[in-house]
Amino acid sequence: MAKSEVKIQEFRAEAKFQRTSPQKAKLVLDMIKGLRVEQAINTIHFSTKRMAPVVEKVLRSAIQNASYVSDEKGLDVDVDNLYVRTAIANEGPRMKRIRPAPMGRAFRYQRRLCHIIVTVAEKGKTIEAKAPVVPETKAAGKPKKAATKTAAKKAPAKKAAAKKTAKA
Repeated sequence: MAKSEVKIQEFRAEAKFQRTSPQKAKLVLDMIKGLRVEQAINTIHFSTKRMAPVVEKVLRSAIQNASYVSDEKGLDVDVDNLYVRTAIANEGPRMKRIRPAPMGRAFRYQRRLCHIIVTVAEKGKTIEAKAPVVPETKAAGKPKKAATKTAAKKAPAKKAAAKKTAKA
């Protein structure tokens, strides 16, 4: 029997223009991808990374969005059954800054910003459906002829003659 999935409702939250590089935010987000919501909050809460409180706030916002939308639209969403479907950090605009350098010069550097997006969804419920019945046709009943090609043997590859070098 084939299984088909019911359409899964996703709920997301964003935190834009966060003052950290996307690389540093991804370190925290990778810890929670695919985890159940309760376990993800506990993991982030005890993390020592500086971005952990920001990510926790975004995750809690996504959970609240799920709760709010389920109440407003009358959906049957079990908040305890949610998991972190995606957690990404996209690069935001860069702030160009100048640092003084020796002898009156200046070095340019960039302060990176990131956009954090967390999506939560309910675990997929599967429904068993009957497999479609394929009717047999006339062509399917005839046996196919087997290909009787004989593989031609390849001649062994010739080795390149070693060049003699003259000593001068």
